[in-house]
Amino acid sequence: MNETVVRSLSARHKGIILLSCCLSLLIVSMDATIVNVAIPSIRADFHASTSQIQWVIDIYTLVLASLLLLAGATGDRFGRRRTFQTGLTIFALASLMCSLAPNIQTLIGARFLQAIGGSMMNPVAMSIITQVFRGRVERARAIGVWGGVVGISMALGPIVGGALIEYVDWRAVFWINLPICAIAILLTALFVPESRSATMRDLDPIGQLLGMAFLFGVVFVLIEGPGMGWTNARTIAVAVATVVALAAFLRYESRRHDPFIDLRFFRSIPFTSATVIAIGAFASWGAFLFMMSLYLQSERGFSAMHTGLIFLPVAVGTLIFSPLSGRLEGRFGSRPSLLISGALITAATLLLTRLTATTAVWQLLVIFAVFGIGFAMINAPITTAAVSGMPTDRAGAASAVASTSRQVGVSLGVALCGSVAGGALATTGADFAVASRPLWFICAAFGVTILTLGLFSTTPRAARSAERLAPLIEQSPREGLGVR
Repeated sequence: MNETVVRSLSARHKGIILLSCCLSLLIVSMDATIVNVAIPSIRADFHASTSQIQWVIDIYTLVLASLLLLAGATGDRFGRRRTFQTGLTIFALASLMCSLAPNIQTLIGARFLQAIGGSMMNPVAMSIITQVFRGRVERARAIGVWGGVVGISMALGPIVGGALIEYVDWRAVFWINLPICAIAILLTALFVPESRSATMRDLDPIGQLLGMAFLFGVVFVLIEGPGMGWTNARTIAVAVATVVALAAFLRYESRRHDPFIDLRFFRSIPFTSATVIAIGAFASWGAFLFMMSLYLQSERGFSAMHTGLIFLPVAVGTLIFSPLSGRLEGRFGSRPSLLISGALITAATLLLTRLTATTAVWQLLVIFAVFGIGFAMINAPITTAAVSGMPTDRAGAASAVASTSRQVGVSLGVALCGSVAGGALATTGADFAVASRPLWFICAAFGVTILTLGLFSTTPRAARSAERLAPLIEQSPREGLGVR
């Protein structure tokens, strides 16, 4: 997208482009959470095992995490608008397949396809935003809106899902994607100009496959390990293969001229901290949604609608504090938002260790509100910290890695539910809350990590590390895969 085209766009035109991009983010992010409320219904309808219901969630987030960077490069090469529209179409068709699935295996397969479409939408949408919004202030505002939509959509998922399940059927949680996709496709065709990267970067299939092997291996061990046995030959073999894949990935990418992920990004303390913070925060979020949906419906016997309403404080907290976090970050930097987020996530997960089968609903609402506010504060500073100090043409790539880290976090959080709190998933009754406690202590540790890195990543030393990295990347002929 050349400079002349960008200058000719009015503020209204840019706003519609931002709306189109945010619609894609809305459905991709909401779909990662809306299904959680449907898990008990899906489990009962298909007589699914614990590992199978975990895969319904994790196959989606894992494929998203694995393909986000590749999809961004595809958009740069073949056209961002074309790739974006293709992703919307695949996502809509896969959503329809999910709603028609006759068994759990077909549903998992359709979720796989859904994630392929989703991976072609969000990184390309971010690339479109960074191309359209060139000014520092307007780009910061656009990214702030983008970050706010992430939190809002993920929080609204359980509420919307609960209403659809209560009054229609669990399959209706996938129908909602169809009209949103249609509107986004139309707006994109009418208002989003086509653009490509001036530099055609090589694809990195080996790096892509090694990265996918590592991510899938970690989640496979965590999900299937409890059922197969931690000392089972297959579990050990996959664990060893996972470690080998990681070692091979790091070695291969560090030597490649045009890497899948430019490992030099991790020399920046703000970037590395943002990646770790995203994984920790979203692992807590993924575990929270998965376990609380089962706790409220299976343990407490609440309906799907009632469950969605109990999640309402999460949505309200996110709606209010996501934009506030963006403004706070713009005025005072990332530190206040990160510290507030870390403190509240830690407090909420520690309170969750005190749950019982008879915990009062008002107490649940308070805990959910605390967690929701903590989670709402994290999205804007993650993106801002990731791109801090990066050259303009690498900001999209850094942001894409942060987005990937979010999906990796959700996958790990759901996987941990089975490996750490498997007893809660396998049984009902008073033991559910007790069996879940180790999981909440791990999530509290994630909160403490966010606190610690929130302090460390905003020090002068951290800023200097980003400043030293920027000219190295800017002057290098290497073009790391990502989104611009």
